[in-house]
Amino acid sequence: MVYYFTSTATEPAATIYMGKDKYENEELIKHGWPEDVWFHVDKLSSAHVYVRLGDGGEWDSMPGALVDDLAQLCKANSIEGNKKSNVTVIYTPWDNLLKRGDMAVGQVSFKNSKKVRRVCVAARENAVINRLNKTRREDPNPELLQMRMDRDKRERNVRKRAADAQRAEERRAAEQRRSDKDARDYAHVFADAKSKKEAPGADDDIFAADGSSDGDDGLGAHASDFDDFM
Repeated sequence: MVYYFTSTATEPAATIYMGKDKYENEELIKHGWPEDVWFHVDKLSSAHVYVRLGDGGEWDSMPGALVDDLAQLCKANSIEGNKKSNVTVIYTPWDNLLKRGDMAVGQVSFKNSKKVRRVCVAARENAVINRLNKTRREDPNPELLQMRMDRDKRERNVRKRAADAQRAEERRAAEQRRSDKDARDYAHVFADAKSKKEAPGADDDIFAADGSSDGDDGLGAHASDFDDFM
């Protein structure tokens, strides 16, 4: 059994979820999403509470109102913590959770303790708990693995479309560069031809009107050289 809640403390609303018991917590640890943030009462038994951030959400800059909702839900779902004042709740990204084979069911540690934040809950706020409980819905048999696989497939498709679009843009840019280069080359050739045509003396005939050159070394001067072959 997994319980889902909706926090309207922020816009857009955020999805919160938690397992019914330690066995469901174990599955949530195994099949969490990279955009999930895990909450738990520090040093006391409590529910494992998660929030699924939307696109662009950063775990360490969540709105204070959302953090308060999650911390209140953790406290309310801790048998011992619910009775105490000034309870500390810790939170960290799901992918910072460390699960070793020798740990008890539902038990976790952290890969990097520097990526753990703390918030103090002075007292239970019934108004917050009641608001969240009104949104609670239950999934008795959640397909957590399939949900994660579907999520990963969507992400791969998004990345593929982005990569395809980038390749198409690179091809378009390359074609434009070739077109621009061809235009420049044509303009250069045209300019050279025009320059040669307009050069002084470019159209002068080097032969005299009678077919001989201005000098005496044309065919007339050497006609006898060909007589021997007639």
